[in-house]
Amino acid sequence: MNEIINFSAMAIALAISVIGHEIMHGWVAKLYGDLTATYAGRLSINPIKHIDPVGTIIFPIFLYLSQKMAGVASPILFGWAKPVPVDMFVVIKNGGYLAGTAVSLAGVAYNFLLAFIASLFIHFEPTSILSVFIFYFLYYTIVINIILMIFNLLPIPPLDGANAVRYTANFFGNRSIGNFYDKIERFGMIILLILLFTPISHYIFAPAQSIIHWLINN
Repeated sequence: MNEIINFSAMAIALAISVIGHEIMHGWVAKLYGDLTATYAGRLSINPIKHIDPVGTIIFPIFLYLSQKMAGVASPILFGWAKPVPVDMFVVIKNGGYLAGTAVSLAGVAYNFLLAFIASLFIHFEPTSILSVFIFYFLYYTIVINIILMIFNLLPIPPLDGANAVRYTANFFGNRSIGNFYDKIERFGMIILLILLFTPISHYIFAPAQSIIHWLINN
């Protein structure tokens, strides 16, 4: 029973985290006149509109089961939702390159804010099945959102961090960074897999561990 509660809370926390992350990209883009996500019906909180069969279902379950088989005591779900369409040409035309930066960072800002809000309510002793579920949900909301935030801030295309660096550099008149990203973008997923599934990942996610510890214990 406890494992079912644990997994359910984790799955719901993941869904809220990744779907909200994508919606925020479209919502901020809308502030700059881009209605692409609105017309596509992607600003809806209906999870069905945002599910990516691989990123929202298959990969998280595969990751969870592989961690369980490897003997990981506390497996963590990780995944992504279907990207919300954004017309950056419209965003930049109406708000400039920094508007592009704002749209790029909207998702990670949402992730941190959600984790912070969850941290305000997690300091209680669970005494019933419902309170245990709520505790797990708040805990995984913190953990998953901070991991998503750190991961997406990596300056590697096609992640949000790379897009933010690109548009900020363009704002300052530096096009060389964008040109470099264009050259390596096709290798982006390979680079990410190397970073995630080698010992390098421990160094990349060290800031996440520190932030999670601070949010839970303060």
